[in-house]
Amino acid sequence: MGGLQITIAALPFLLSLVSRNSNAIGPCVVFSIFTVLHGDEPPRAAVAWCIGLLIAAVAVRERLRTL
Repeated sequence: MGGLQITIAALPFLLSLVSRNSNAIGPCVVFSIFTVLHGDEPPRAAVAWCIGLLIAAVAVRERLRTL
């Protein structure tokens, strides 16, 4: 995996850092690692990435809602 691919795979983790709730950071780290590990199997990597991104998006939405 190249640097850009790893950055895209780590996007759920980076997005979860924006959230106020630290409970979302752990699962997003796990799903980002799964995405990198399954990089040679695109369907499995895409599922892990989508789940991580969904968790991070909900956490960010909750932060924006409380502002």
